[in-house]
Amino acid sequence: MGKLLDTIHSPADLRNLSIAQLESLAREIRERLIVALSKTGGHLGPNLGVVELTLALHTVFDTPRDKFVFDVSHQAYVHKMLTGRCERLDTMRQPGGLNGFMLRTESEHDCYGAGHAGTALSAALGMAVARDLSGGKEHVVALAGDAAFTNGISFEALNNIADQTRRLIVVLNDNEWSIDRNVGAIAKYLHKIVTNQHLSQLHDSASRLLERIGGKGALNVVRRAEEAAKGLLWPSFLFEEFGLTYYGPVDGHNIGLLIETFKFLKQQERPVLLHAITQKGLGFQPALDKQKKFHGLGPYDPETGDTKPAGQRTYSEVFAESLVKLADENDRIVAITAAMPNGTALDLFRPHHPKRYFDVGIAEEHAVVFAAGMATRGFKPYCAIYSTFLQRAFDPIVHDVCLQNLPVVFCMDRAGLSGDDGPTHHGLFDIAYLRGVPNIVQMAATDEEELADMMYTAMLHEGPSAIRYPRGTGPGAKLKARPRALPIGKAEVVREGEDFAILGLGSLLPMAKELGKALERQGWSAAVINPRFVKPLDRELIGRYAAQATAVVTFEDHVLIGGFGSAVLEALSEMNIETPVIRIGWPDHFIEHGKVDELRARYGISVELALEKLAPYLKRTTRRLVAR
Repeated sequence: MGKLLDTIHSPADLRNLSIAQLESLAREIRERLIVALSKTGGHLGPNLGVVELTLALHTVFDTPRDKFVFDVSHQAYVHKMLTGRCERLDTMRQPGGLNGFMLRTESEHDCYGAGHAGTALSAALGMAVARDLSGGKEHVVALAGDAAFTNGISFEALNNIADQTRRLIVVLNDNEWSIDRNVGAIAKYLHKIVTNQHLSQLHDSASRLLERIGGKGALNVVRRAEEAAKGLLWPSFLFEEFGLTYYGPVDGHNIGLLIETFKFLKQQERPVLLHAITQKGLGFQPALDKQKKFHGLGPYDPETGDTKPAGQRTYSEVFAESLVKLADENDRIVAITAAMPNGTALDLFRPHHPKRYFDVGIAEEHAVVFAAGMATRGFKPYCAIYSTFLQRAFDPIVHDVCLQNLPVVFCMDRAGLSGDDGPTHHGLFDIAYLRGVPNIVQMAATDEEELADMMYTAMLHEGPSAIRYPRGTGPGAKLKARPRALPIGKAEVVREGEDFAILGLGSLLPMAKELGKALERQGWSAAVINPRFVKPLDRELIGRYAAQATAVVTFEDHVLIGGFGSAVLEALSEMNIETPVIRIGWPDHFIEHGKVDELRARYGISVELALEKLAPYLKRTTRRLVAR
């Protein structure tokens, strides 16, 4: 007998299955996820936790007519499997394969692209209001994890839902985790609901009643549980005060209960919220035992969950270990993360200085203003946030940190291409969005040793600073016993030369060195420069080398518009130096997911393209003479 999963080509195929068959299908989906992602990597834990929820949603609702908006959307793999993409699961996050997040261009069933937390409620409300204005009848469902409710955007949406639409379904998928365990008052509040004994007894009654009579009778018990909770938890019930009728908590792995619940909620002419309790990683013991690891990871053994040893330290680990050493000697240093202690490696800092470690939840804007407040009182906050997520806090960076010239250090992990995670996670815009802001110092580390030096330099600097460093491992440079302070705004000449000047920013310095060697083999002399600082730019040094060169080449792991090469062009123009500048960087285009080396080759982030662009200048038989 063939597997049920092989017979599911669209959500319509679910509607003829019994509850027992749907439960069997859930097991098959988990098996397929575990095996497929063991080869490609991906967000295993979150997807194992939403199998029944997704099955129930697609059984009751009808996409693409009805709209499902997944917050972050890293938990949408099951949705993709049920909407005609199951056969492509082995291509997840691979070049040309399925994206690891929702992508509108990938399927008509993906109604909204995502990748950052906290957006589902606002987007779903926008769709619901558009439906209302157009006279439509479709349903809009927002599926958001409990971690998303630590994000300010979610509460901004909650503040508007009841005033803007009469019909919206919000599913709160509560598993107590984002990547790390959730923190703060909202997490504690939801935990109170889940662990309330009286609520538990009432919901057990609901489940038994459902088995006998189903439908509305069971939901009435669920409502009674909510009413009973009002006097036990807060003086007023949080979601009710926002105008959403609350149902739950319900077992997010009970397909029968979920289907009947969604059928009931589908009939409601008011905004509703269903609180579903799920277990992240359900069905795979290693994912249950190591929830942080299996939130998102590379290939692993599908039997044991073991992964290959990482080998040398990542940039994130070097950052955390360097910060520990700085904090050992400076009791004014504090570390701040926005729900990413594992991703930024600040979980390595936490055991050493627990009172100076702060996880504020998925709240980047708050993290930056919080850091500013601490800085006004003499502390030195190191705010570790991915480059792509720091975009969300642009206004606080300008208004609260830089305007007041406060000594906050922005440690921008994943600056540059972020490979398999795709366009929502690439850190390709931070130079452009920070370079025009007064007072800030921008640095880019070329290896692990320089990262440690830049962190020390930032500690000594009395104003705001930002350090960008890439995902993964570096070249393996050994750290000195003590970091050294870099002179702010001063570049490093790696190799002398006169015919050409090549500047390789950060992780692309090795590419600049390679180009220099290629030119040398052709009989040319090329200076290779490590800029170190984007702002302030070493205008004197760059101007001196550019004035005597036939051409200048810049390499950067960043978009060309507004990036480092643009800064060099501006500086040379202001100095009336007309030497042509060839810029190598990312185009004005959102870069898809894929392997970094392959994407660089595809988009010309390479020595080969640089040589091709230099070809007109290499044909000259004599080098231009410049008076010194």
